[in-house]
Amino acid sequence: MDVFDHYAPFIQNYIYEHNWQTLRPIQVAAAEEIFETDHNVLLSASTASGKTEAAFFPILSEIYEEPSDSIQVLYIAPLKALINDQYDRLTDLCVDTNIKVWRWHGDVAQSQKRRMLKKPSGILQITPESLESFMINKHMDIPRLFHGLKFIVVDELHSFLRSDRGGQTFSLIERISKLANINPRRIGLSATIGNLDAASKFLGAGSRHATVAPKVQNDRQVWRLSMEHFYQTNPQAASEDFDPAEIVEPKTDKAPALADPGIGYIFEHTRGKKCLVFTNSREECEAVCQELREYCRYNHEPDRFLIHHGNLSPALRETAEQAMKDEDSYMTTCATATLELGIDIGKLESAFQIDAPFTVSGFLQRMGRTGRRGDPPEMHFVMREEHPESRTMLPDLIPWSLLQGIALVQLYIEEKWVEPPEPNRLPYSLLYHQTMSTLASSGEMTPAELASRVLTLSYFHNVSQDDYKVLLRHLLKTDQIQRTENGGLILGLAGERVVNNFKFYAVFQENEEFSVHAGSEELGTIVKPPPVGDKIAIAGRVWVVEYIDRKRHQVYCHGVEGRIPAYFGDVPGNIHPHILHRMRKILNEKTMYPYLMKNAKARLTQVRDTCNIAGLPQKQLINLGGKMWAFFPWTGSYAFLALERLIRIKCSDRLNLRGFNSSRPYYMEFAMDATEEEFFKILKEEAAKDFNPMDLVYPKEVPVFDKYDEYLPDELIRKEFAESVLDVKEMKGCVAQM
Repeated sequence: MDVFDHYAPFIQNYIYEHNWQTLRPIQVAAAEEIFETDHNVLLSASTASGKTEAAFFPILSEIYEEPSDSIQVLYIAPLKALINDQYDRLTDLCVDTNIKVWRWHGDVAQSQKRRMLKKPSGILQITPESLESFMINKHMDIPRLFHGLKFIVVDELHSFLRSDRGGQTFSLIERISKLANINPRRIGLSATIGNLDAASKFLGAGSRHATVAPKVQNDRQVWRLSMEHFYQTNPQAASEDFDPAEIVEPKTDKAPALADPGIGYIFEHTRGKKCLVFTNSREECEAVCQELREYCRYNHEPDRFLIHHGNLSPALRETAEQAMKDEDSYMTTCATATLELGIDIGKLESAFQIDAPFTVSGFLQRMGRTGRRGDPPEMHFVMREEHPESRTMLPDLIPWSLLQGIALVQLYIEEKWVEPPEPNRLPYSLLYHQTMSTLASSGEMTPAELASRVLTLSYFHNVSQDDYKVLLRHLLKTDQIQRTENGGLILGLAGERVVNNFKFYAVFQENEEFSVHAGSEELGTIVKPPPVGDKIAIAGRVWVVEYIDRKRHQVYCHGVEGRIPAYFGDVPGNIHPHILHRMRKILNEKTMYPYLMKNAKARLTQVRDTCNIAGLPQKQLINLGGKMWAFFPWTGSYAFLALERLIRIKCSDRLNLRGFNSSRPYYMEFAMDATEEEFFKILKEEAAKDFNPMDLVYPKEVPVFDKYDEYLPDELIRKEFAESVLDVKEMKGCVAQM
């Protein structure tokens, strides 16, 4: 079909005005599916390939001729910043039309929200949490607001594939569709989908439309990629005469305290450029930003570093976003995953990644922030490590982050592999949440009616009616819900307290947070404020606490110079087995990967030699001296956890195991009386037995993992941990191959 002719006139004008010579393959494929079929469509193409236009050019053309007194397009995105960015792009696109673009999240003014509720039309952009709030607080308005809904666009679909947040999002889509009696088509957008079939199945679950993922030939991508390794003090791996003064010349007496060569490398290589520095946690983000700013002070240079993470105030986040978009700005922003997703932050020259991310998907997204104006994507890994002490044992001599970084890159280069969806088999925490949300929005209903509303949602297809009865009985017992005289169910007093808190809308784990203020400026939030007079780190600076208002959860402070660690709560990372398999292969290869820099090459050569002498990676059990052993399973986080349990619960007595210690998912250390042969014989025997996964849960253990587990009966928490967290199948396969 001639796609251009099918576009609405204002879309054609937009293309002319922007001097587009041709449409990209993904734009043609998307238009053909959206115009000519009634399919759900998954659009997967590289970053900056025009996916947003690919989806919205035909969608806007479809609704342009058919005005409605209903929202016609629901756009769901994982981040407020992404919504704000796309709001500007869509508003610009629709400027000469009657198509309204609305956004709805916590930072949007109430006056705008009231206008949308009064006259719904066009496109509504929203986060999953705001959609949950909508479902509860605007329940009676849903049919009026959405009766003409034609399309639901889910942006950055990959970020929803492996979490309860994705389950929540698609449960809400199903609930809205039933309530408004509609059958909208779903359009998913992502740059980092590995298994298209699995992702398509996830996108289409519970929909009455077939789901397709057009395969398009992307242009061959060129990457600018480097990976360098730094010990945090000299000497470095490549040479003994490495001098941090080559990187940054100190101009004050205090400079030696700053001589962290890895940070110095980033400081020097971001000068005069617009860059991003990614870290894997908010704590590290704060520490790195503080240190880079100190380099500026000590070198008498203007501060050229910004910071962006989820605990900062909207004002500070938006300041960083605007500076990134400013073509004349040469600031560098230290960030977490908040800038990993599709915000268009202008022409960035480079991204730096400190240590390895947990996923191939995260690596691709972060690198994809660069190279958006015709230049290749550019990323520089900076792997940091402390010098080992003279008595350090073998497992601590291995630079795990360096191996992990190489594995992430090689898996995509060699196989185009990205983590597949992981539909949570028994998502009881989300089951509680959606049960309470359904009762809060709909009011009294019979147990059978409640079950028919909740258990029929696709995400709960593995939850049995018996399990649901166990849950409801527990909720009645704990006053989360209560029975009326008519035999119906409503929220109980304890349940009201949970649901009426604004934090109920989110299903991801949150810490109890205090907002931090310096004068009239709100800086962001922290967890567990220290006593008055102590220091805190936030917004890349250090502050002294003046006063804590525990009732209102507010902290007041003033700024000082210096550096201290920040704390925002734990950041767990789940690493897929395939990544560990590739890490093992790296130790076995002689290949020197072309993106490795001088120190990284030397460090990789060192560790290969060290492991070769010890018998790694062929041998998986290494004697550390006497009866001490190190065990290297080379499997993912959750299979590793299952294997840890198998050894400690089922093998311990037979091995006379003691002094057990593990660094998940890399290695375990322990003392035992058994020989190497006896260890593997016992391990294989126990793994081969047909045992219940519940056997791997300690007798009185209630392993709370998810946000609402505290409201669940112990038996369901234990069951979910055993059957959904512990990867027993992968573990058994891993042991069988040893």
